[in-house]
Amino acid sequence: MPHEIRQYVPVETAAKGVPVIQWEKDQTEEAGLVKIDLLGNRSLAVIRDALKAIERNTGRKIDYAAWDPIDDPATQALIRCGDTMGCFYIESPATRLLLKKLWSGMPADRLPYADAFEYLVMVSSLVRPAANPFIEEFIRRAQGEPYEPWHPLLKTILEETHGIMVYQEDVTKVAMALAGFSVDDADQLRKVISKKHKEKQLRDYYSQFCEGAARNGASAQTIAVIWKMIMSFAGYSFCKPHSASYAQVSFKCAYLRVHYPAEFLAAVISNQGGFYSTFAYISEARRMGLTVLPPDVNLSDWTYTGSGHTIRMGFMQVKTIPDTLGKRLVTERTDHGPFQSFQDFLARVKPEAAQARALIKAGCCDMIAGELTRPALLWRVLAGKKAVSGLPIPEDYDPAQKIAHEAESFGFVVSRHPLRLYHAQLAHLRPVFGVDMAAHVGRHITMIGWLITEKFAETKDGLPMEFATFEDETALYDATLFPDIYRRCCHLLNSHQPYVLRGWVEGSFGIVTLTVTDLQAVHKPPDTTLRYPMGTWQEKGVVS
Repeated sequence: MPHEIRQYVPVETAAKGVPVIQWEKDQTEEAGLVKIDLLGNRSLAVIRDALKAIERNTGRKIDYAAWDPIDDPATQALIRCGDTMGCFYIESPATRLLLKKLWSGMPADRLPYADAFEYLVMVSSLVRPAANPFIEEFIRRAQGEPYEPWHPLLKTILEETHGIMVYQEDVTKVAMALAGFSVDDADQLRKVISKKHKEKQLRDYYSQFCEGAARNGASAQTIAVIWKMIMSFAGYSFCKPHSASYAQVSFKCAYLRVHYPAEFLAAVISNQGGFYSTFAYISEARRMGLTVLPPDVNLSDWTYTGSGHTIRMGFMQVKTIPDTLGKRLVTERTDHGPFQSFQDFLARVKPEAAQARALIKAGCCDMIAGELTRPALLWRVLAGKKAVSGLPIPEDYDPAQKIAHEAESFGFVVSRHPLRLYHAQLAHLRPVFGVDMAAHVGRHITMIGWLITEKFAETKDGLPMEFATFEDETALYDATLFPDIYRRCCHLLNSHQPYVLRGWVEGSFGIVTLTVTDLQAVHKPPDTTLRYPMGTWQEKGVVS
């Protein structure tokens, strides 16, 4: 460009103080300017932080640029079973289900040829909002079901992806090969598919596609199917290099999850960029055999930390504690040694009274309290600089109150899965556990679940429905609420209470989900349920 950009497009100063043009992206391209998308990826920070923790804990230094875990058998196995919660781009319920379905039914004679990375590249591009009609067909073909190409001209073009259009390039290739599009027209078709203000141009391309395909002998039915597949790229889709680069990051995350789970999940939670809530990741950590420890003024950092089989919560999880205080606390401890007592902590860190109370109620000061109970520590905060030697030592809070403080301090219960608080209430229902669902295909069962995530959807008739993921102490499981049940129960759904779910266990490609027929919210448990504070229901003998 020979002159300053202001001579071609109006420029203004953004709120952050940087110059920006006043056109949106499509106008920019139409004016002949170059538009480059620069994407931030928080999972790169997750990997960076996990690698630093691994080096600090084990002495092993992994060079990100040279590190290629694609051939690691344990990582391949993790991806093949869809056990990918926390892994970049492949942790959503839809993607995990696709991975499980794809590999669970893969015949043994195809496994050596079904490369985990190559299929992950395809999966990363295939999971898009409008591609659902073709996903199950892709799975069947990948598992070896014979098929004929939609048209002989497409046989070699789509052979790699079993005759299904997966990548953006497939739109361009199919339009050129089947309908005789020029390179420019085919690329423009790819671009205008998702642009709502270009309906007329898309209609013109549709006519051109139908005429060109018909000249090459394609039937009206074939043209309709292929055009529907092209339209599945509306919204968003990937080109193969983009999908491959995503799959590389996914593979590295999966490697860290399987070999260094504590360091990895601590980094996922600390960077706050995953698909799920912190509570869901902590539950997953427990299912993976990790111990989650509460924050401690002598042991915690601002962020979560992981090592071996343990994750330690960071001060970032304590509500009302600013990062300035948390980081000042860590710096003081690092520079001058651990805190020897609660009074030593107050003297050296000098937190505000409200901040000190928050740390006490969160249990951060338990290990330096000595004989003092949490109420006694609060007395000493209230006393300030006055003499504290004569202050009383009240009895400690009971277990129910401490659990309430956990929920208040962190936003969730951390000392145990919250479902354990409801054991006595729900034992008579004899629920099926998530880990045992596969043994009940075709049966109508009762389950208990804590809502983890929801995805709103519509039927072909435009009726609202929902795909939801629940968890119990044994597993995550996926449930479908069709329009009738969704209409009756959608107002009950939130992520702060358990549910009793009844429904049919449905199997597809060896993977089970629950089709919900009834859903009921469970009320807050009475304190008496704390008589079953630990252990699973089976261990306590209240559920067979």
